[in-house]
Amino acid sequence: MRIGIIGTGAVGGYFGGRIAKAGYDVTFLSRGLNLKVLHTNGLTVKSILGDFKINGVIATDNIEDLKDSDLILICVKAWQVKEIALQIKPVLTENAIVIPLQNGILAYSELKEHLNVKNIVGGLCFIISKIESPGIINHFGIEPSIVFGEINNLKTERLNKIKEVFDNSGIKSKISDDIISDLWKKFITICVSGLLAVTKTTYGELRELKQTRKMMADLLKEIYNLSQKAEINIEPDFVDKTVALIDTYPYNSTSSLTRDVREGKPSEIDYQNGTVVKLGQRYGIETPINKFVYNCILPMELKARRK
Repeated sequence: MRIGIIGTGAVGGYFGGRIAKAGYDVTFLSRGLNLKVLHTNGLTVKSILGDFKINGVIATDNIEDLKDSDLILICVKAWQVKEIALQIKPVLTENAIVIPLQNGILAYSELKEHLNVKNIVGGLCFIISKIESPGIINHFGIEPSIVFGEINNLKTERLNKIKEVFDNSGIKSKISDDIISDLWKKFITICVSGLLAVTKTTYGELRELKQTRKMMADLLKEIYNLSQKAEINIEPDFVDKTVALIDTYPYNSTSSLTRDVREGKPSEIDYQNGTVVKLGQRYGIETPINKFVYNCILPMELKARRK
């Protein structure tokens, strides 16, 4: 199976690196200095599960080089998905499979605006990682995993083939029984990232202070309430489970959105707390904490995008 990785950053670099390490034919799409380093020095992954390096990396900035891919993992930022969908449409074969691994709940719908739905499989991932420097990925929290499934929740043979790739690559993965539900669960959890940015805290600092811990729980409850209005199948104790999960995150860890906001870079705020605000307006549900987080970050976001 030929694998294409679009975006060789914290997500694509890690998962793509694992797949390449297992011996699969992997082509990485990258650009700039990162691409140059991949060509000259390969891909290095530092991981709490064990470091490794891939020499002889096949990397390109030309999306046409992915034209023979059987499986493409889209690992760019959420706001880049629409543009990527337009770019990959001409290079997809009839049976090619595209899995988006973005935060949020919009990637699948944005892809299907331009791609044949039979080419798309829903997906999400869990990982705490970052680009340490060009060509070097640092995975420093939680066991990375991928959850994926057909949007109609059918168990198809192609899902088994994808699972085999992940298994052979040492990547924890799961074929979802309800991919929309799983996407919403990840969406609820990741929206704490904006609160980290506003409070200038790590996960540990946020959760240990009584006042910010309550803000975190209330933020999660707002999105859970939205999920119920949208008739998403999520268990009633999910917020409590999510708080317990966040309690296990490394004390000094943050999220990619948090780091982007702090560094003055464009972030996924519109795809996280911004989406919560829009859905709240649509469903007539108040989302005051998410609205506060979004409105606080919005001026910084607009400034970052004008650079």
